[in-house]
Amino acid sequence: MILLPNQLFFEQVEAMLAEGREVQIRMKGHSMRPLLRSERDQVVLSPCTDPARLQPGDIVLFRTYGRHILHRIVRRDGDRLTLAGDGNYRITEQCTTRDVVGVATRAIRASGRTVSFDSPGWRLRSRLWLSIPPWLRRQLLRVLWHTGFK
Repeated sequence: MILLPNQLFFEQVEAMLAEGREVQIRMKGHSMRPLLRSERDQVVLSPCTDPARLQPGDIVLFRTYGRHILHRIVRRDGDRLTLAGDGNYRITEQCTTRDVVGVATRAIRASGRTVSFDSPGWRLRSRLWLSIPPWLRRQLLRVLWHTGFK
């Protein structure tokens, strides 16, 4: 296994996406819990070929302040996007459609099972989780964390 600094890693990810290739990355961090799990799930990214099609609910890899973050679009105002992790109940980020590097199309679970982000089941789980009031999501995340679901 080779460990690369994040900057070098994401330069390569961007280069591959710019060539029109899909890229598979392992989840790192807990901001997308509970739907995507750190160190277990992998996400497949596709190039963002039509920024006009980006919409709330899409999960995207974007650049902000020299970092790359994978979060869900929660609001769109023209070219301006507001994003947040599913496990973040307060923090949002802002970027423009030009900052979007790739669009997540599916997850590969630790079991090897692939889940398409266009599938009705994924869309339903996403909507249900995000419909829970933030204060309750926070409590549920706390319970999940303490029971070992990380």
